[in-house]
Amino acid sequence: MRDILPGRPQAKLQAVSHGQWDGQQIIAYISGNALVLLDRPNHVLQTIYIDEESDLEAIALDENTGKLAACSTTQIYIYQPYGQDEGAVKWSLQGVMSLPSPDDSITTLSWGMPDELLAGSGSLTLFNTHGATEQIWTKQLASPVKFAPFSPDAEMIASTGRYDRLLKIWRRVAFGSVDQRFDYAYLPHPMAITGMHWRQPFHKEQTTDNVLYTICADQKVRVFVSGEHHGADGLQFWAAVDLLESIMPRSVPVQQQSRKRYAFFIDGRYFTHATERAVQQASTAEKDQVALHHVIEVANRNPEICVVLDDRGNMSAWGFENIGTRARKTSDVFNIAHVDGLHLHFANNPTGFQDNVQFYAFCGEKSDSVFTILSHHFDGRLEWLESRIDYLFDPSPQPQRIERKAVWTGHSHAIKKVNRTPSGRALISRTVTDECMVWVQRPTESGMSLHRHSTVNVTEHIHRTTLLQEGNFVIFLHHNHISLWDTRGPEAVEVTRRAYTLKGKPLCLLIVPEIETGGRNVYIATISSEMNGICWEVRLPLSDRDPVTGRKLSSTVPYSNGYPNGHSEISMEQYSEFDLGSGDDLAFVLPVDPAGSAPAISGFLDTFARDIAISYTKSGVIKSWTAQVNTEDRKLEWLQTSTVDTSIPNPSLASGTSIRKAALVDADRTTLTIWNTRSAQLEFEEKFEGNGIIQDLDWSSTPDNQSILAVGFPHRVAIYAQLRYDYLNAGPSWVQIRDVRIRDITPHPIGDSVWLGSGNLVICAGNQLFVQDENVEVSEGLFPSLRMISRKTASIDIFAAVSRLNGPLPVYHPQLLSQCVLGGKLLLVQRILLRLYQKLKFHVEGEELESMLGFLPDDFSDDGTRMTASRKEMHSSYADFSDDGEPDALTEEIAAQLNELLTTKQIPLLSSREQFRLADIIECVGMVEKHRRSIDVNAGRFLLFFRQHVLSDKKHTPISWRETTWAFHSGSQDILVDLVSRHFNGKMLWQHAKQCGMFMWMADITALRAQFEVVARNEYTKTDEKNPVDCALYYLALRKKPVLVGLWRMATWSREQSATQRLLSNNFNDARWKTAALKNAYALMGRRRFEYAASFFLLADHLQDAVSVLHNQLGDTQLAIAVARVYGGDDGPVLLDFLRDRILPQAAREGNRWLATWAFWMLNRRDNAVRSLVTPLSKLLSPAETPNFQSKWYLTDDPALVVLYKQLREKSLQTLRGATMVGMREEWEFVLHTAGLYERMGCDVLALDLVKTWEFLAPPPIKVTHQPLSPAIPRDSFYAHSSHQSATDFDFDPRKLLRRRSSLVVADMPARGHVPRMLTESQSSLAEESSGGEDVQVEKKEVNKKEEGKKKPPPTQFKEPEANSLLDAFGF
Repeated sequence: MRDILPGRPQAKLQAVSHGQWDGQQIIAYISGNALVLLDRPNHVLQTIYIDEESDLEAIALDENTGKLAACSTTQIYIYQPYGQDEGAVKWSLQGVMSLPSPDDSITTLSWGMPDELLAGSGSLTLFNTHGATEQIWTKQLASPVKFAPFSPDAEMIASTGRYDRLLKIWRRVAFGSVDQRFDYAYLPHPMAITGMHWRQPFHKEQTTDNVLYTICADQKVRVFVSGEHHGADGLQFWAAVDLLESIMPRSVPVQQQSRKRYAFFIDGRYFTHATERAVQQASTAEKDQVALHHVIEVANRNPEICVVLDDRGNMSAWGFENIGTRARKTSDVFNIAHVDGLHLHFANNPTGFQDNVQFYAFCGEKSDSVFTILSHHFDGRLEWLESRIDYLFDPSPQPQRIERKAVWTGHSHAIKKVNRTPSGRALISRTVTDECMVWVQRPTESGMSLHRHSTVNVTEHIHRTTLLQEGNFVIFLHHNHISLWDTRGPEAVEVTRRAYTLKGKPLCLLIVPEIETGGRNVYIATISSEMNGICWEVRLPLSDRDPVTGRKLSSTVPYSNGYPNGHSEISMEQYSEFDLGSGDDLAFVLPVDPAGSAPAISGFLDTFARDIAISYTKSGVIKSWTAQVNTEDRKLEWLQTSTVDTSIPNPSLASGTSIRKAALVDADRTTLTIWNTRSAQLEFEEKFEGNGIIQDLDWSSTPDNQSILAVGFPHRVAIYAQLRYDYLNAGPSWVQIRDVRIRDITPHPIGDSVWLGSGNLVICAGNQLFVQDENVEVSEGLFPSLRMISRKTASIDIFAAVSRLNGPLPVYHPQLLSQCVLGGKLLLVQRILLRLYQKLKFHVEGEELESMLGFLPDDFSDDGTRMTASRKEMHSSYADFSDDGEPDALTEEIAAQLNELLTTKQIPLLSSREQFRLADIIECVGMVEKHRRSIDVNAGRFLLFFRQHVLSDKKHTPISWRETTWAFHSGSQDILVDLVSRHFNGKMLWQHAKQCGMFMWMADITALRAQFEVVARNEYTKTDEKNPVDCALYYLALRKKPVLVGLWRMATWSREQSATQRLLSNNFNDARWKTAALKNAYALMGRRRFEYAASFFLLADHLQDAVSVLHNQLGDTQLAIAVARVYGGDDGPVLLDFLRDRILPQAAREGNRWLATWAFWMLNRRDNAVRSLVTPLSKLLSPAETPNFQSKWYLTDDPALVVLYKQLREKSLQTLRGATMVGMREEWEFVLHTAGLYERMGCDVLALDLVKTWEFLAPPPIKVTHQPLSPAIPRDSFYAHSSHQSATDFDFDPRKLLRRRSSLVVADMPARGHVPRMLTESQSSLAEESSGGEDVQVEKKEVNKKEEGKKKPPPTQFKEPEANSLLDAFGF
């Protein structure tokens, strides 16, 4: 905890009590209806709320029993301690008492003998609280009591009334008897008594004479001691000190000297302890100095100390020696010190009852205790001051006599709302009674702390609040008017107010960002539930602080608060009204939390402008808004910057940031979702069970715009930080980095919380504010990815931690290396790993390792780093750092050596898990390098990630569609099949084939069937008994029933043998046996043997049913597609229908672009295969499919899509046409979005490479020319006129689309009359048949007709393309 503001101490004479109990120093004070118990400056032991009361009057701590008594005017509450044996002491209610007369008002409490409590009111009443509380003595008084403390030995009571000059000394006549009796005597004073103090004995058990000090309005301290006979004469006058004469600074004329005096007493025991501490702590040099010798000399006389102060920093200290001696010597009252320059933080010009300060001095017995003074300022502060007694009383000038360790203040009632300025340097808190306080952040030696800046006393209901100019001004929105307050002084003053009328209920109060910071005009807007609004112009004096840094400016205009001459330049006028559309379905509008940015915006109103508000509807649609003041037309212009349909009905809570993040809580207040409003994607979802409801959301961000979210529950706050995106491991994008629990400190639920600009979270609970430390504990359990810094330190600044969890990755990080491989930069990856190998050989643990390893961002944009680069290029690229003996490729041997280094050394900036992943990548790159000359780029990508998948803990799940797509577009599939089969030791079962997606990516149908037969054989031989049921589906899909019959013939052990063999020996072209096969299939489905049932559907030639059973009942989509391909071929109607009716809608629902592009390619809609990588999938289907909640996840995106898009669009005429149908604006946004993903992943160098090297298709010449890549680019394509248009419906010249050609384009367009003659002639056997202008949803009848009319396709063998079917860069 950085700082605690435990509540505003009551302005009462007995609001504070302190004492030592059980070896622990305890300070207790009352604040509103709460008791606050502390043991050191920033540590609250316990807060106790008395819900029945609104204000408490007095508190007393019993040093003998540890009991606490607190009272309101009518009730007394007794608390007893428990848990001291466990080391965590708390207090619980023992009982409640009231006075006999209901009209009596209690004003004082005092503990006497153990368990004996005296209450002072219109009478003195003594209670016994040992068991059940009982009244044992009472005495009516002439006037209500002001002070009534027991003497330390409980023999005497000193009491006096308000404005009373007679002090009454009550002396107990009988100790221990049931019948309590007291005698009393008077000690007259010349004027009213303003304070009193009983001398405390050196030890609690010690019996000493009672000594009483009184402070009187005649500015004198008097000392009374026990009389000679200890009889009825009570106390006698012993000495007096004149407070005014004690402080007479020579440098100040008498007329200008302050007349205010304060006095407090340091008991002998505390002075002795404080002197001992000073001797222990003194350095050798200090031990020779006069100050320490002087204090030791004084302490040796065993005096009691009286300290006199004024409010100008002057202090005088007096010692009383041999108190109580009958013959007082003149030297018994002696002066100890006269000092000045004491900073005790008195209030400026306090008025009324606030003009009072009480001081309490103590020093504990423990060796580490410090001499402490508590100063209770009646303007609502309790300060903990520490000093060394020799510094305090040093007669020579001392710069730091006393040090303020804490200021305990706060509110008197429960806080319900707290708002901050955009910079987070000032806050305003508001209670349930509309008491407001402005707090500002101040740097102290121990870090940032909150200081009370101003108090605002408002009598009417406050609807919304906002702070201006770092807390110098406050605006309150009331029901029908708005008011501006000047809060530059300790008491705020209302400057102006304006009435307003607005349709609907005002929901928020917004500050419109300035174009230039530090101006005099500020614009405030409110928006109502009808989406109508008003803007006000507020004119303020120039700020005395820099708006960016918060530092005080040297040339400041002197202000005067609350007086007419200070307000001439302050005004507020209504500026304009506006309408933001319909308020139907609107749930709420609220200002965004300003995150990491100055309160100024660019001068442009566009989608790049910072958001200032978000709205959310009952149907779960979040909209973000920005606004700008148009000074020429005197109006506020609004722009909606984003819309996100979250599909969360009736959200109960939402919060947004100015950097396009929003958090939403569902109707039950148990599920949190975090959204990226820029890309309309879900980043995080968590359901909280058993934590209470979510009641608050607060955003902050690091200076480099990494987001932090605080989620508030009734008794705890969970703090989340964003993480880098991780597409390869589908890792979370947010992590909880801290859990703040306050139930130990206060039972009150949290009212609100807010972030300070320095990274401290301020939590408001009850009347208290808790300022959390900005450091977070780095533990392996909480977030292992920060293990990299826990080697050096156990805690780290929250901004540093979150920046470390985000931001650019080191070049050797596995995520960056993986993305480089996907981007086709395998040789660059090898260079990075080889350089890492060179560095690690000589790396000593604890040394820094340069995160870029000497690489430049330009190295990531170098075309020489492509996989296809020759070894010659590789050699030349090493020339800059290579020596003769250095390897030029990462072979398997070097990979093994590098991994050996990784097992022995901890790599800086990598967690242990990431180091394991790096080792996996090194092993995989070594293997790919071995086969690099015989496989192409896509095969390399597949192989690398297939190996990683196998090494990961997800190896039993199918490989992702991304990897499947790479293999599908590879030209080295035969080698891939061989390598994958070898990985499974030649024993490939269906589960292995499914893991590697083999039957999805194999293009050659003959090879596919051969491989399927291998799987069939392996499925048959996988068990010792060799069951034909295991392989029935595979052989029947291959139409090899005789083989299956032969296998059944050998299965003599099976009970099903004879019946199955008899059935299979029939001719299934016969309708009768088809029916028999179908009956068996349905019977098997009833017994939930779905795979075997599918094989009988195949036996009956019902491929459609077999595929349906495998997909729906068995849930194995891959097997369904594989069977359809093997049984019916790649252009079989069942397969095409299945892809069209099941796979594409599934891809659209899930937002799976990899699956969609594969399915479109299989359907021979290559134009759509390209478009599906960029265009929303629902647009490509008819009827459009509604995306589900899962499709909103950020994981449906993938930066590798841009790599595939670039590769496919240049592959053939059909894909090039598909690329031309993508709108230029759409493609531009796609590339920028992908660059943003790279940045969020920590791959900034790849984002730079993408935007630097991306090539757009050249647009056709048009008359109006726009600036390239400006937001004015049309969203729709120049070529496409309808979203479902086919690639063949218009014409273009491929030679003019790309500025530079890196490959040949295959002409795969079908012959059409309007296609140029050159293309018509270039039709060849290589040109694939296209599905032409048909839409994806073609009627099934038409498909069947086409199938009937189509001749049997020729056998699929490779045929050399004719030369004129290819277009090179020159169009020949």
